[in-house]
Amino acid sequence: MVTHPPDMRQNREVNHPPAAASPEAVPAAAGAVFRSGFACLAGRPNVGKSTLTNALVGAKVAITSDRPQTTRRVIRGIVHRPDAQLILVDTPGLHKPRTLLGERLDSLVRSTLAEVDVIGFCVPAGDPVGPGDRFFARELEHVRKTPVVVIVTKTDQVPPERVAEQLVAVSELGDWADVVPVSAVTGFQLDVLADVLVSHLPEGQPLYPDGELTDEPEQIMVAELIREAALAGVRDELPHSIAVVVEEMGPRPGRDDLVDVHAELYVERSSQKAIVIGTGGARLKDVGTRARRQIEALLGTKVFLDLHVKIAKDWQRNPKQLRRLGFYD
Repeated sequence: MVTHPPDMRQNREVNHPPAAASPEAVPAAAGAVFRSGFACLAGRPNVGKSTLTNALVGAKVAITSDRPQTTRRVIRGIVHRPDAQLILVDTPGLHKPRTLLGERLDSLVRSTLAEVDVIGFCVPAGDPVGPGDRFFARELEHVRKTPVVVIVTKTDQVPPERVAEQLVAVSELGDWADVVPVSAVTGFQLDVLADVLVSHLPEGQPLYPDGELTDEPEQIMVAELIREAALAGVRDELPHSIAVVVEEMGPRPGRDDLVDVHAELYVERSSQKAIVIGTGGARLKDVGTRARRQIEALLGTKVFLDLHVKIAKDWQRNPKQLRRLGFYD
């Protein structure tokens, strides 16, 4: 990840600029300043970071779920504008870890916070500011030289007066560069948020080719789409126990219109395996159907998806298993 000298990342007050027109409607002005850099979307689990990332990018680059701690990797989504290239870094939710996997995810978040140009601290509009938010605010004291924009998410879920109350509450958590209420669902103030984040980026050339929306390898994105499908409708305790590895993926010999994907879903116990498979394999079939639609949309071709469920006992606490499942380099 690209880092920048401290003098490029000083806190400063930013007033909300007017809403920008679409990139297609606004040509880059001759001699205009171009900015590029990284903005980390962070906070406690289940505050809408991945949904917000997808909305700002305009495409699905991160899986979403109503289950906390769905995100397990640092995912980059790229916003292209005539005046800037904004690389959004979606992170796992910072939490009190109970497993080795949890410790690994928290470590990823902390290292990412130290490497970006601006931090978006996400707090949902409908949840009272609680210990998790205050804990994260204290974590941000370790990156004082990086501007922090508090993003009040999910404003579509509460009345305006509740949003106003939350704006006051989050303002009291610290000395922030700005506070912006948004809704990833309705699009409310997404343009304003993008402008505010871009204002904190250093001047520079684009870091990714035009049109590229993420640098995630396709094989990793396919595995994540399968996990997203597996998360839908399962019991509360199961999502954290599911991991997915794509073992093989490639065009079928003699067929340029079909990609074969062979993937393994890992759980920690035989009882969890039974849940994922379902009666007569019905649930696993449904997972495959859901995932295949998403994968075909991603790859732009027909897909044959072969899924198998395996047990990796206590994999969240086993360094060897975590390495095998891709959580360590």
